Amino acid sequence: MINKEEIGKLERLAKLMRYYILTSTTEAGSGHATSSLSATDLMTCLLFGGILRFDIDRPGHPNNDRLIFSKGHASPLFYALWAAAGKISEEELLTLRKFGSPLEGHTTTAFPYVDASTGSLGQGLSIGVGMALNAKYIDKLPYRAYVLMGDSETAEGSVWEAMQIAAYYKLDNLTGIIDVNRLGQRGQTMYGHDLNAYQRKASSFGWEAIVVDGHSISEILNAYKEAFNIKNRPVMIIAKTTKGKGVSFLEDKEGWHGKALSKEELSLALRELKEVDKDIRGAISKPGAIEAVEPLPGKSEEISYASDKPASTRRAYGNALKRIYPVFPDMVVLDAEVCNSTFSEIFKSAYPERFFEMYIAEQNMVGAALGLSCMGKIPFVSTFAAFFTRAFDQIRMSQYTFGANIKFSGSHAGVSIGEDGSSQMGLEDIAMFRTLLNSVVLYPSDAIATERLVEEAARHKGIVYIRTTRKDTPLIYTKDEDFPIGGSKVLRKSDRDIITLISAGITLHESLKAYEELKKEGVFIRVIDLYSIKPIDQITLYDAANSTKALITVEDHFPEGGLGEAVKSVLSEKMAPVYSLAVRKMPKSGKPDELLDYEEISTTAIIKKVKEVLFGLIKFL
Repeated sequence: MINKEEIGKLERLAKLMRYYILTSTTEAGSGHATSSLSATDLMTCLLFGGILRFDIDRPGHPNNDRLIFSKGHASPLFYALWAAAGKISEEELLTLRKFGSPLEGHTTTAFPYVDASTGSLGQGLSIGVGMALNAKYIDKLPYRAYVLMGDSETAEGSVWEAMQIAAYYKLDNLTGIIDVNRLGQRGQTMYGHDLNAYQRKASSFGWEAIVVDGHSISEILNAYKEAFNIKNRPVMIIAKTTKGKGVSFLEDKEGWHGKALSKEELSLALRELKEVDKDIRGAISKPGAIEAVEPLPGKSEEISYASDKPASTRRAYGNALKRIYPVFPDMVVLDAEVCNSTFSEIFKSAYPERFFEMYIAEQNMVGAALGLSCMGKIPFVSTFAAFFTRAFDQIRMSQYTFGANIKFSGSHAGVSIGEDGSSQMGLEDIAMFRTLLNSVVLYPSDAIATERLVEEAARHKGIVYIRTTRKDTPLIYTKDEDFPIGGSKVLRKSDRDIITLISAGITLHESLKAYEELKKEGVFIRVIDLYSIKPIDQITLYDAANSTKALITVEDHFPEGGLGEAVKSVLSEKMAPVYSLAVRKMPKSGKPDELLDYEEISTTAIIKKVKEVLFGLIKFL
């Protein structure tokens, strides 16, 4: 039974937080006050009703329960919670949305109690899935993940991707909370206050669905407690709430989404709240002292490839994952039901307990990877390069979570995949990953380079993209070769070089063949393997621009945002002529060599372009 005294204290805390929400948003002149007010009672009960287990003096404690605000615009509520817990002052709350304040307009990791930056709706549940997977299957800790969602965001497909996989993995340590306040940004949501619609959908996805009055302290607490007793399935608490709860002229009214009260309106609102106890503080229960057992790093195996036998870089990616895992025991591998094509299945066979099949749901896979990263893991995420485009919003958002440490591998890149056709050809991926702040983009050209670059990716702290190729290619390097991030390899060079060829991946092999043909004709060209597209090897490119007359980039990618544009951007001040061969025609099915010819990125096309540029140079001189 929940006694009246306990309910009374929670009601006073909720009133204090409503005061904080209203005053901070009015001071800011903007913010989502009404969306915060609707969920205030839900979160007051979670944090201060003996449900959440969290050491407020140690936010990084591995056994803390995790709280994700998927409705990140309710940040005024999130900050009010920690003010009510005594961790920030009322004065600090009044810096909401001001430049330099950690209290940003949507929850970000600038505030130390935020695990993952949110705000692009529909992503928080996937992050919670990753955290719950970590607790149940990797660290084997009793912590739970709670995710607050708005009713509007449940229209996003990523929410249902997350719900499917959570049920599949029996994540009984994951609780979703839907704040069904009926109103979205421009009016009523899809289902309004039809709680049965939410309940039916959640139940059909294998979740335990609990419907509550989102403003009844006793109902909310009982629902949270009931969730503890549900085994082998996640729980969704569906709460009927009122947007703007606590202020009569805001309650269930349209036109107030994202709008702050004026000072005059604030005075009226505070008058309705009546007496607010500003001295009351809420206590959060502490977690058990259990911590995960940290695995000790071991040694990796030697790289082993027959020098005369071609191998695909995608297979080398799988080999590398298995080989380096003992050195990086925090690794975990996720794949979108193509592990027999990306070859992450090699890792799966060796370490099945560290592999998660995420099925064809790339948005959720990336969100779950962020959740795993937040818990200190090193997720390697693989699918066809083309299919990461579906999850770009999740990829984009991951850059805003401080310390996000995710490794992406896109296989089947470019037209060289052949007969499968344009829908399967990753031709935008380099551009996509280059746009991310401080990202690393790697494009190995043989199996050994892939092995070394996967190892470099694991060692690097941050977001890394590794592009792999479907086709078997000859070995270029020996196993002792190093591939530092930000480097390149000059594979052919002489003091007679007239033109420099710059490429990576499949087109590097075409460039090397072109070199041999041109050498027979007495034409000497430099060949650079630009395996690190970002960061880029400026020194080597400057040297090539200074010592040869022109540069030609060759890539199995669209010209926009690819390798060629990366080279041009770094050489923009050198005034060096840079020509670009790239995929410029509508791709189609065919043999790989036919497609390379068709797109004019083959050996034949490279030789033709070199001679064309050479003729222009001679004519100019």
